[in-house]
Formats: sequence, structure tokens, C-alpha cells
Amino acid sequence: MTTIHKEMVQEHVSMEFSSSTTHVQTFSQTTKITGEEVMTTKSSSTVEFFSLVTRSSNVPAGESVPEFVEKPHPVTSPEGDKAVFRAQVKGNPKPNISWKRESGIPIKESAKMFYDSINKEHVLKLEPLTLDDSDNYKCIASNDHADAIYTVSLLVTEGQDKLDFKKMLKKRGAPPPKKKQKKVTDEKEMLEILSKVPKKDFEKVCIEYGFTDFRGLLKKLKGMKKVEVETIRILKPLEDIKTKVDATVCFECIMELKDPNIKMTWVKGNEPLRIQYSLGKYDVKQMGTKYMLVITNVNMNDAGTYSLSVGDKRMNAELIVLDEPLKFLGEMKPVKVTERQTAVFEIRLSKKVPDFVWKFNGKELKRDEKYEITVSEDGLTHTLKIKDARLSDSGEFSAEVGDLVQKAQLTIDRIPIKFVSTLKNVRVKERSRACLECELTSKDVTLRWKKNGQLLERSTKYSMSHEGKRAELIIEDAQLSDGGEYTVVAMQDGDPTEYFSTAMVTVEERLATVKSGMSDVHAATGSPAELCVVLNDEKVEGVWLKDGKEITDLPGVQIVKQGAVHKLIFPNMGPEHEGKYTFRAKGAESEASVFIADPPTIDPSVLEALAAHPVTVKVGHTANIKVPFRAKPLPKVTWYKDGVEVTEEERVSMERREDQALLSISNCVREDSGLVLLKLKNDHGSATATVHLNVLDRPKPPQGRVEFLELSGNCVHMKWKAPKDNGGRPVTQFIVERRAVGKKSWVKVGEVDSKVTKFSTNKVEEGKAYQFRILAVNSEGVSDPLETDEVFAGNPIEPPGLASQPQVTDVTKEAVTITWNAPTQDGGAPVLGYIVERRKKGSNLWVPFNKDPIQEPPGLVQGLHVSDSSNSSISLAWREPAEGDPPSGYILEMRAEDTKEWSKCTKIPISGTCYTVGGLTERQKYFFRIRAVNEAGVGEPVELDDGVRAMPPPAAPKFDLSARLKSHMVVRAGTALCIHAAFYGSPPPSVIWQKDGIPTKGREAITKGKNHSQFLINSTKRSDSGVYRILLQNEFGEAHYDIHVRVADIPRPPTNLQLFEEVPNTVTLTWNHSPDVQEDGEAHYVILKRDASTATWFTAAERVFSNKYTVTGLLPGRKYYFRVLARNEIGDSDPLDSKDTWLVNKDKIEDLSSKLKPYKQKDWRHAPRFLTPLKPHTVLRGQDCTMTCAFLGNPRPTVTLYKGEVNITANSKFWYNSTSGVCTIVIPTCTLKDSGEYSVLVENELGKDRSSCTLTVYGEGAMGWGQEAGCIPCGAEAQNGGLVGC
Repeated sequence: MTTIHKEMVQEHVSMEFSSSTTHVQTFSQTTKITGEEVMTTKSSSTVEFFSLVTRSSNVPAGESVPEFVEKPHPVTSPEGDKAVFRAQVKGNPKPNISWKRESGIPIKESAKMFYDSINKEHVLKLEPLTLDDSDNYKCIASNDHADAIYTVSLLVTEGQDKLDFKKMLKKRGAPPPKKKQKKVTDEKEMLEILSKVPKKDFEKVCIEYGFTDFRGLLKKLKGMKKVEVETIRILKPLEDIKTKVDATVCFECIMELKDPNIKMTWVKGNEPLRIQYSLGKYDVKQMGTKYMLVITNVNMNDAGTYSLSVGDKRMNAELIVLDEPLKFLGEMKPVKVTERQTAVFEIRLSKKVPDFVWKFNGKELKRDEKYEITVSEDGLTHTLKIKDARLSDSGEFSAEVGDLVQKAQLTIDRIPIKFVSTLKNVRVKERSRACLECELTSKDVTLRWKKNGQLLERSTKYSMSHEGKRAELIIEDAQLSDGGEYTVVAMQDGDPTEYFSTAMVTVEERLATVKSGMSDVHAATGSPAELCVVLNDEKVEGVWLKDGKEITDLPGVQIVKQGAVHKLIFPNMGPEHEGKYTFRAKGAESEASVFIADPPTIDPSVLEALAAHPVTVKVGHTANIKVPFRAKPLPKVTWYKDGVEVTEEERVSMERREDQALLSISNCVREDSGLVLLKLKNDHGSATATVHLNVLDRPKPPQGRVEFLELSGNCVHMKWKAPKDNGGRPVTQFIVERRAVGKKSWVKVGEVDSKVTKFSTNKVEEGKAYQFRILAVNSEGVSDPLETDEVFAGNPIEPPGLASQPQVTDVTKEAVTITWNAPTQDGGAPVLGYIVERRKKGSNLWVPFNKDPIQEPPGLVQGLHVSDSSNSSISLAWREPAEGDPPSGYILEMRAEDTKEWSKCTKIPISGTCYTVGGLTERQKYFFRIRAVNEAGVGEPVELDDGVRAMPPPAAPKFDLSARLKSHMVVRAGTALCIHAAFYGSPPPSVIWQKDGIPTKGREAITKGKNHSQFLINSTKRSDSGVYRILLQNEFGEAHYDIHVRVADIPRPPTNLQLFEEVPNTVTLTWNHSPDVQEDGEAHYVILKRDASTATWFTAAERVFSNKYTVTGLLPGRKYYFRVLARNEIGDSDPLDSKDTWLVNKDKIEDLSSKLKPYKQKDWRHAPRFLTPLKPHTVLRGQDCTMTCAFLGNPRPTVTLYKGEVNITANSKFWYNSTSGVCTIVIPTCTLKDSGEYSVLVENELGKDRSSCTLTVYGEGAMGWGQEAGCIPCGAEAQNGGLVGC
């Protein structure tokens, strides 16, 4: 390539080239060139040089000529490959980049020239390469001040399929064109032809001319004598060089050679230089026409004459080596390093010396593990390395040689303390433990803890620990005031720096929610009661308020906290405890009211007094009936009179006070008398009281018509019936009066005792007509009379004749006097009197006078029986006699069992057909008889067959279910169990309390009454759970009632957790049942898992009722902890954790071909089999049912589901999943039709297995207490366990 510069320019050229060795040298030269050709011959060596052509001598400040930051590099690539040149340029103004070939041939069109904006490089990319692409390529960077040109070579080599020796041949030119094969018989002619072609084409030419002895021709060709004409032109000869020891020098000359392969020899003195054996001492380089000898590490022995022999020409030059005095070439500088690093001191001498010494604080140092002493290859640079520098290495280090000394100080800085893990912000709940921890790079530190800049001292509040490189601060029972900025300050000896890490501790107010709130309490006075609140957080405190005021000192109240359960206990309920109670905690509040729940009670003495002493008032007066009682809340008061409810009216008023019921009846009449019943009732019971109201009045008239037993001239004998009502007082006597017919005045003819209803008189005259009347007398007065018709004494007499016409003889304002004459005929008997009748003028009505017929005595009373009885009274009823005239009353008589005398129950006959005899002795036996009476006389008595005792009617015991006696009770442990039973029976039954068939004894308190009994345990335990039976017995029968009591508490934890693998990549857990899960149908287990690398637990399964479970979904290669806890409606048990981690093995993929063994490999295939079969299930209608089983099989078996014989695998009603050998079937919202047999069939090519179970779906009320909802495991399942996930 020839470059001609036709103008004179100043050019600074920096050339960099490399030979076949790895050494690179840089030469600088400034020259003036005017119209001179510079020749560069293309050869197989790489070319690389740089030139800069400036346009101006002055470059303004801030601007610059182009400069190559990254230079292109020569490329040698095989044919068909690619070549990439990259250049990075800077300059101001920004240079423009262009690429050119040095030969002037345009760069081929397939080449790519672009700017790589990512790497900020200009790129020239050539592909695919051909032999024609071999050339020198220029990268030209131009701006206003200069052109920077960097030239590199591209050498494209032939493909690898050519013979190896051809790579050593020079490329002379294009191969000759293919000629037709010629036959040459003359070997000499063939040698002449070969001498004219390049060596690489020898074989090709030989084949063209039909010569196959290619190797023989080659040997003969080499043996031929070749005449060469060598022409040498020396443009620049070698020049003498002066240099210093250890320098690098270069002898160079510029020559034009006709034959570039001419032999060249470098000689020192008279000895040729053995360059290839000089170990890099000598190096020969060529750049174009410039030939160079490079001598490195010059020493005194290298001085002398150096010659270059080229053909018949020889050039000489002298190398003069200057010797210098020994001295330090620079100062040893102080060194400052960080602890545990390596400190390096280095000093360079002007020449090699044997006695160089390093010292520390005046003490000579030797090479050992601590100190590394080295010398450079030229022997001039001495280095001292202090390894693992510590504070003790601080001091003065010196380098000494002879009298020369250099000193420098070594300063050791401590390694800064770093926090491998800094304090992390912590957010905890109030009253929880807060933990701040960090890890430092060093354990030899002093730690201090600060809060908001204030130093913390170790106390019960703050626990500080420092073990190794870890530091920890624990804040116990964190309060809201403990929130703030916490800092750990670390310091070390010899380092005044304080290293710290800061974190924020946030204490969140612990807000709880009410898991189980309070409900209103109704309790009897003196009985225990409690209010209970269950929160979701046992660390939350709360306060109790009564009627809005905090409870601080309320007598008879106990405040108890058991974990998350808060109780307010009333050992003895009293009126002062009534009110509205509030439990208030942060974020939670529950309210309930406490009421005295006393059923109405009336003092037995009051009841006896009311029964024994009737209320007696006189007619027209006011009757006040007061019945004291005790009840809370106030009961409903109802009054009854003879079985009919009394309502308020004009004469009747009712009033209910705090402690008594009042009934007032004004202007009493006799009809108000009777049995008055008071009924008291509230939500907690009822009570009754009876009282007899007796309104005193005159007796009623004697009953019925008067029966005349004898009517004669000498005697009139009559009888009558006693009054129906004696007026509330016994009739003392009867008064009999008579008047002759026609007379106005009544004449008393006698009186009889009240027990006698007969009367005889002889004060009559034969045949004379009389009229009689009878009056009953008691202490209150005389009754109205019972008058008879006119009767005649003796035989009947004909009516007398007519009297004469009456004559009025006298008339006054008040009276009229009339006279008449006696009749002429007296009818056979003296006229006893006259009847005077009158009528008003204008009226035809005369007043008539009639007589009554004579009556017969009544017959026997019928149907005497006892209708009711009590402890102080007996009620009897009967029917009227069937024979005789109707009775006017009845005489009831009685006698006690121990006496023979009969006594009347009433002083006057009983008017009705029933009567209650009061004032009797309790349980005393009485006999009764009754007779009917009328005006004709007294009938025969009728006696009751058997005696009757004064007590309620005999009845077998029976429970009063209206008192809301419960059949199932659930109480929390620690609370009171109170069972109140109401019953009745006559006689009152005996009461026996039993638990699980055995009479109770121990901690209970039993209260018994005639009609009730109460069973009380103040503080229950789990052992109090069971079936309690109340057994009632009397002589007429027995009855019992069962109450199922379950004492619920936080369940006890399971025990003995075992882990094993039944199915690959799963973990099967087994444990011993918690007794509470077996006893409680709703209690179940919760399975949790935790990755060993984290502190967070995740729920793996809930509502597990068996003591075995297989956990799936684990990640291979991870370690896990497992936890099992029992749960019921009260809360969770303490957890049962696995002691060690469980590693889930990764599936190893091995190259079995590398481990082939001569024996037959084991066949792991096997028929499927069930590890855990299906279990029977019983569920409530409407609930979901989950059935689970586990199986093994290889190859993986297919799963088919059946209900009976019907395939239900594809049925959308059933949810089905099979993962890792665990098959789960879910039947949502079970109905009665879902009952039946379910089975799972697993099969592969080696066999099959089947597992079946029975599902029973029942409706509401079809099962016993405790089976209300959910999946109820059967007995076998609860005992044997299984993969049951209901």
C-alpha cells in the first residue's frame, strides 16, 4: 500500500505492533514528510498502528482532538467466519467515525457499520469472510482539530480441510486458472512449470499435468539450484544507544528488501544472538520496512557492539550502559490499613544489593507466616507484606541497606463493626413479649441499649442477652408506653466510633372480641350465680361495672379471670346484687342483667292459718283478704271464687303489693261466701292459697212446704226442712207461730231446738182452720217465715153457710168497721172464723187463699264420694235420693278413726249436694255418713265405705314439666350446676338423686321440699359430666327424669405425637386421643404445619375427629414442624408439637445407565392396596360429609367411585379429589337419599382393591342429645381412628 502526502504537514505518529510473540512495544517518532511514499507490505503478520494529523497548532480550552479510548484490534479468522472491529472514541467537538480499506477497495456491501449505544462503541462487522476481505482497515475519527487514524489488519485464513503444511506458505496470488489436463512426459519440463507457481498450488498443477508422484517432484524441486538476485537498500542504519541499568532499549533500522525472505542475523560482538533461547531477553520485530532488536532488563553485561547482517551487508551500533550509585528511588510512605487486612510496604533501589533488611520498631524481620518479604525480578523493588494486621502491629517499619534507611509508620484501623442483621421494626400486641435482635460481625464488643436516646438498665422489664455475635433485648409484658425508638450501640477497644442499629417498637392496643358473651341471669335468693365472658385473647384485662359504675368493693361478689374467661361470681344471691352488669375490655364489651328469680312462695304457717281460720264478715261490711308472699319478680295475681276467676267490679277491688296480695269485697252479701283461691305465678314458679270467706247473715227460711203429720181436734203435728243457708252461723232454734184463719196476728205457740224440725201442738180446736209459720233463728237474727196453707184441726168440716150481708158501721181515715150475722149452717163444726175479702171499686178481683199438701220423708242419699282432699280438709259430693219427696237439706256427720261417736259437720242442714269439711288433722283418718231431710222428716243415713285421710288425693309421683325442667345441660367448668325439679304426688314422694345410676355423694348440695328438690354443685369439674337421674317414690308408684349434663372446658391436649411416611411426599401423624375429644361429639383436632425456616404456623387441616391424619402438599427438600391441638366450643387446648423437624426428601433423578449392575433390577411394581380404608359416617341432614382414604399402587392406580353398584365418579353432585395417594370424597348438603353404601375402587395392570363404608343421614330429632349437627363419628371410628375429615 502506498500513501503519498503532497503537502507538508506536521504529523505525530504513535505506532503499536505485535509480532508472533506475546510482547508488545510502543515507539514514538516525530518526523516531517513531504511527497514521500511510505510502503507497507502485506504479510501474514498482524498490522496495528495509529496516526494523528492535526489541522491547527492551537486547540481552544475545553476542546480536544479525537482520541481512541478503546482501539480496534487485528483480527485473524478462517474463511466463512466473521470479523468484528470495535472502537470507542472521545473528543470535543464530537468526532465523526468512518471505516476504510487501506488498499482503496470499497468495503463490501454486506458489511455492517453501526454505533452500539449500549456499549458506546462504533462497530464494523464483516460476514461471511472471504479470502478477498484480507486487508488493513482504517478507523478514522475526525473533528475540527485533527484526524485520528487507527489501522489494524484482517487476515482471512483458508479452511481447516487443507493440508497443514500449506498454512506455512505465503499467499502469492490467486491460483492459476483451471486448465485442461496435459500429458507431460518430460520430468524436467514439469519441474520448470512448478518453479513458476506458488508452493500451495503444486499439488493442483501436478494433477492437471497427470503427475501423481507429487512428493518425488517436490524433493527434486528443493534440490534444484536456484539463482537469486538480492537487492538491499538501507534507508536508516542502526544508531548507538546510551541507557541505564534495567532499562529496555531498541536497535532499529529501515530497509527496502527485494526478497523479503532474505536471511537476517543479529550479532553481539562476534556471537550471533540466540533469540529463541534468550527467555525474553531479546526480541526481534518488524513493522513494514522497519526492523528492530529489543533488549529488556539491560545490565552491565549487555554493553557492547550489536550488528545486523543482511545478505552481504552488515550494520553496527554500540550499546553503552551507564552505572548509577546506590540510592532509594522514592520514599517509603506511611501505611494505614484496616484490622485483619494486609499492610504492604514497598521501596525501590537504584540497583541490586544483597544486604537489604526490613525492621519493625528496630527489630529485624524474617520471612514467616506473619511477614511476607519479596523482591521483584529485577532485584530492585523490595516488598514487605504484614498479613492479618492487628493493633499490635502498629508501629514503625524501616527498610535498611548499608547506611541507607527509610522509615514509615503503620497505622491499624479497627474493622468497623457491621450488623449482619440489623434490628427490625417490631409490632406487638399490648401485654405481649417484644423481642429485638441483631447479629454483628464481631463478638468482642460492648453493647448498650437505648430507648428514645435514654440508656436502658437490665430489669424485670428489660432482659438483655449477648451470646457470641448475637444480641437480644426482650421487653416483657409490653405496654403502650413501651413503644418508641430502640437503639443498640456497639463499641470496641481502640475504636472511638459508636456503631448502632435502630428499630421502632410499636405496641398496638390489644383489642379483644367477645367470643362468648353474657346472657341475663335469673337466680333465686341465696343461690349461687355467675356472669361469664369469654374473649378471644387471654392477655386482655377488663373491668366489671354495675349500673354504669365500676365494681370496686361490692360485698358478696367475686371477680375471677381464668385465661380468656372472665367471671363475676355471686356465691349467695341477694337483692343488692340485682342490676345491669357490663364487662368492658379494650375493643370488647358485653352486657347482661342479673335478676332475683324467686318463685312465688307463701309461708306454710300462713297457709295453715288461712285454712284453719276462715275470713268472716257480716252482711253489708267489707271483706279484706290479705295473703303475704315472697317472689321476684312480682308474680301475676289471680283470685278465684268457687272455681270462677274474680274480676274487678264495683264492689270488688284487687291489689298486688311488694309482699302481699289483697282482695277487697265491699257491701258483702251472703252469696259472697265460699272458697276463695289465690294463684301467684311468675316465670320461675307458682303458688296457691285457699281461704274460706264466710259472710254472716240471718238464716234463710226453712225449706219446702210444711208437712203435717197429724191434724186432729186434739193435736197438730208438723215437720219441715232446715234452711238451705244458715247465714254463716248455726241455727239455734226454730220459732213456730199460729193464727186462726181470718186473724191478722200471729201467736207464738212454741219453739224447738235447731236440731229438731218437728213440732206438735194441742192448742187447737176441732174442725177449726189454722195457718202456721216457722222462723229460723241464729245469732244474726230471725229468718223470713215459712208459712203454711190453711189447715183444719180434726176431720174435715163442711163449709159453713153464707154469712149475712156485711154492714159498715164505722168509717175512719185508717179503718172501716163492718158487721154481719153468723151463717145459719156451720157445716157440722163451730165456725172458727171468717174470711173477709175486699176488692177495689171497679175491680172484680178478690184475693184468694190456698192450702199446701201434706209431704213424705226423703229416701236414701245416692253416690256419696270424696271429691278432693288436702292436709286440713276433705271435700265430699253426693246425689239426691231417688225415693220420697225432694229433700230440703242434708245432715253430714263424721267421726275420727279413734272414736265411735258421730258428730254433725254443720249445725244446720246442708242445702247443696257437696261440702268441704275443714279444720282436720293432717293424715288423720275420718269416716262420714249423710242423711236427707225435708218437712216430712229425716231419711235413713248412708255411710262412706272406707275411711278417708286428711291429705291430698293419693297419686303416683309426677314431674311438673311446666317448670321448664331441661333434659340436657351444658355448663362451663368452674361454674355452678343447678338442677331444680318441681313435682307432685300424694303422699309427697321421697327424692333420690343419682349420677350414672349411682346415688350422688360428695360435693353436691341437695335441697328437698314437698313439691320440689334442687341439686347444686357450686364449682363443676369435667368429672361432673354424666347422666343425672331424679327418682321419685311413694306408696302409689314412682317416676324418674334424666338430665344429661356435660361440663365443658378447654380440652386437654393430645399426647404422643408420632410422624412417619406411608405415602411418598406426605407425612402421616398419629397421636393419642385427648379424653375430651372422645367424650365430646363436637370436639375435634386442628393440624398445623410450619416451615423450619419461618416462625409462622399454617393450618393444614381442621375438624379432624380421628387420631390419625396424612398431611399433603409439602415441598420436597423442606423441613417442617407439625402441631396438633384439640378444639371445642370453649377454646383450644395446649399444642402438641413434634420434637424434631421432618425432612421431605427430594425426588432424585439419577442416570441409571451409569449404575447398571449385572443382576436384575428389583421390580417395584405392585398391585394397589388400601393403607387407610373408608370409615362409616353418620351426618345430620343438610350438613356436608367428607370421606377420606389412603392407598398405594405402582403404576399409579385409577380411582373409581361407586354408590352401591352405580358409578358416581363423573357425577357433579359428588366432589372428588385424589392427590398423592389420598382420596377425598365430599358430599355437600346431605339428604336422606344420600344414605347408602359408598366404595372406592383402585386398580392398575397388576390388580385392584376396594374399600367400602356406610353413610347414614338422619333428620332433626332422630338421634340423641349431643348429635345436633355435623358429622358424628361412629364408635369404631372414634376408637380405631382413620382419615376422617368431617
